[in-house]
Amino acid sequence: MRYAIIESGGKQYKAVEGQAIEVGRLELEVGKKVELSEVLLVSDGETVLVGTPHIAGAKVAATVVAQDKGPKITVFKYKPKIRYRVKSGHRQHFTRLLIDKIDVKGGAKAEAKPAAAEPKAEAAPAEKKPTAKKPAAKSAAAEKKPAAKKPATKAAPKKK
Repeated sequence: MRYAIIESGGKQYKAVEGQAIEVGRLELEVGKKVELSEVLLVSDGETVLVGTPHIAGAKVAATVVAQDKGPKITVFKYKPKIRYRVKSGHRQHFTRLLIDKIDVKGGAKAEAKPAAAEPKAEAAPAEKKPTAKKPAAKSAAAEKKPAAKKPATKAAPKKK
């Protein structure tokens, strides 16, 4: 399964060939072709190509299927005791795209990494030398005042 992670409108989407995705509103007519060039990652099941931050020469071709609105969200603002109540709603506009083709040109093989490759074993950490602990710093208030002493108690007078 070939897929790509693309960026559109400041958000990231997973684009799979042959499937539709909903992205933020694009000012295009239904049926128009669009080419998305901000591709962050491409995977074909065996190799994964990761961009820094985008992959140079990679493009995702898509067709605009629909311009639509999302579900209605009700917003209600209320402040007690001062008779403030405001009710409003919002429907977010979006564009539905059908992903036609994920195309990666030049330099893809040099940067490709196997998807099933095991991560390299990390080097063992160097032996840590024991460090001498520093005495805790006394607060300024503790340094000025001497330790509190218990008041001396007088013995009861002896009875004769």
